[in-house]
Amino acid sequence: QVQLVESGGGLVQPGGSLVLDCAAPGNILRIDNMGWYRQAPGKQRELVGTITRGANTNYADSVKGRFTISRDNTKNTVYLRMSSLKPEDAAVYYCNADVTTRGSGRSAYWGQGTQVTVSA
Repeated sequence: QVQLVESGGGLVQPGGSLVLDCAAPGNILRIDNMGWYRQAPGKQRELVGTITRGANTNYADSVKGRFTISRDNTKNTVYLRMSSLKPEDAAVYYCNADVTTRGSGRSAYWGQGTQVTVSA
């Protein structure tokens, strides 16, 4: 049983900042790639960015230069630091992790989602 737990969502004004976090508690052997996705009403879930175990990152063009992904492997946690937020950034944000456990092997798991609202 692997659960990713997200927090940090909320309401911000355009131009504001917000930090999301996502943790994988429990008996985790290893986490490889982690990522952030978002889904706005009426739209498909889209990739925001990814981070490898070695902390190499990749971002969607829409957030490049404004969002930063980082991770703490000792805490099995990934962060999404968002700045210069725009109304079009409003969405439910989901984290994803490539997790290896003794009981279940290697699989991708998702967080429960956290709402980010950007409005004046």
